[in-house]
Amino acid sequence: MVKRRELNYDYVQEDQTILPDFSQVQLPPQIQKWRRIWKGPQLMHFNRLLYLLVLANIFVFAWGISQNWWWSNGAFNLPLISNLAVLNITAAILIRQQLVINGLFKMATSAPTSWPLSVRRLLGKVYHFGGIHVGGAMMGTLWYVFFLVALNVHYYNGIGNVSLLNVSIPYLITGILIMMMVLAKPNIRAKYHDNFELMHRFGGWGSLLLFWVHTLVFIQESKGELAFSTALIGAIGFWCLFAITISVALPWLKLKKVKVEIETPSSHVALAKFNYGVTPFAGSSTALSRDPLREWHSFANIPSPHEDGFRLTISRAGDWTGKFIDDKPEYVWVKGIPTAGVGNIDQLFKKVVWVATGSGIGPCLPHLLTQETPSRLVWATRNPRKTYGDQLVDEILEVQPSAIIWDTDAHGKPDLVKLGYLAYKEFDAEAVICISNKKLTWQVVYGMESRNIPAYGAIWDS
Repeated sequence: MVKRRELNYDYVQEDQTILPDFSQVQLPPQIQKWRRIWKGPQLMHFNRLLYLLVLANIFVFAWGISQNWWWSNGAFNLPLISNLAVLNITAAILIRQQLVINGLFKMATSAPTSWPLSVRRLLGKVYHFGGIHVGGAMMGTLWYVFFLVALNVHYYNGIGNVSLLNVSIPYLITGILIMMMVLAKPNIRAKYHDNFELMHRFGGWGSLLLFWVHTLVFIQESKGELAFSTALIGAIGFWCLFAITISVALPWLKLKKVKVEIETPSSHVALAKFNYGVTPFAGSSTALSRDPLREWHSFANIPSPHEDGFRLTISRAGDWTGKFIDDKPEYVWVKGIPTAGVGNIDQLFKKVVWVATGSGIGPCLPHLLTQETPSRLVWATRNPRKTYGDQLVDEILEVQPSAIIWDTDAHGKPDLVKLGYLAYKEFDAEAVICISNKKLTWQVVYGMESRNIPAYGAIWDS
């Protein structure tokens, strides 16, 4: 049974688990309103990074005006403008590279638990790095529009050596970049997700090829007395494109078709098992596809201690997942390497509470099984044994005998903020990690953070 500490809430026994009467739970007051602003969605760390990158670019632009960087001696500084565009785009792409992501998580989670909680809770926000991706893409596109305008001024006024080919290719690149940005808007992306994914893949590849062609043309026409090879090696754009190309190619070099064993304890969920020579680490994810050139879907890996391979829990949440559950493919495609996700940050804390709904149990399970970080589980789901099977539920209860498993079919939807807070207090935890849908995740994270409790959850930025 769970240790009650000083809290005297009523519990009922159900299916080897304990259910609290959370109606008695009194949440602590929220912190001051001016401090809560920093905990809300507009100023979450993702947006802080985005705003910081935007402000840094605005500062550079303004400083450049004061220093005559952009226009002097009757001409625009085309190489500098081009370099700033490519540097921003390079940052946007490299921050999404799997090796870079794993490196960021490795550095952030290397902090010992003896460090002050204030430092560790900040390091736990490492998964907000996507703000750099969005900020870099936005500012890189704006700089490139500036470059396109400047290039046209040179061409139509006969300034320098600018050919028709040199001025034409950037129109294609700019068009692709703008289309990618438009389709990436959250509301448009949600409505036209397949188009978003295809545009980002094929538009990204197409723009990369065009960037290469234009860079070679631009360097050839602006190299002056330098040899082409010397000018090429000395160009920042060349090395940025080289890094981008390697970054984009690496995951595809590990593309493979692998065998999968699928169990469907219910029509709502599939339990997929893989063993193709890769045993991922807890807190990582793997991308799956049945058509590698069209769409990919990432799922949290569930490695079991002392066993090769891993499992995935896949819930019916759309056409692709529904077909996966109904058709049970014998083979699927995987690419790249296991990539760290939000659950990986549990290493930063002495004790954590996992709050999950439905198939959100999947990302939690490897951490519960390894027991490397002491944890307490709160899981709200529809009829857990009927939906996920006795084997999975018993596996959870074996390592989490004090778990709160809330059957939403029998008891309705719980107040996850109160349940999470109750577990947090009773378990004397340092942080709460929520794995749920977007609405509930933010509800729990903000519900905790607004009361100065470290809380974490996916932000759906990729």
